[in-house]
Amino acid sequence: QVRLVESGGGSVQAGGSLRLSCTPSGRTFSRNAMGWFRQAPGKEREFVAAISGRAGTTYYADSVKGRFTISRDNAKNTVYLQMNSLKPEDTAVYYCAADSSPWEYTGTHYYTARSWDYWGQGTQVAVSS
Repeated sequence: QVRLVESGGGSVQAGGSLRLSCTPSGRTFSRNAMGWFRQAPGKEREFVAAISGRAGTTYYADSVKGRFTISRDNAKNTVYLQMNSLKPEDTAVYYCAADSSPWEYTGTHYYTARSWDYWGQGTQVAVSS
């Protein structure tokens, strides 16, 4: 059974930083894209960032570009989301996602939640002003 386990969420003041981690169990995803989405109360789940499998190409939502960085450590089978200069509007539950396909897609493929096959349970991030 494949599970994605997120960690690193918490509460922080505006301008602060957090680093989220996602470690799959049950299989490795070193050749597969992985990503992060978030969902704020009363809103739809939205794309945050993704990193492709083979090329390691990164993609970001405009709202986080320049502040968030997605990376992966294949030796540890872990993907990270470094979040800097956090804003109150970043408050949400953050979900890790993994693609079962090893193919490299264009960026728009990763922006939609339907493109992803595995999901974590989510980790809460709260940013206060």
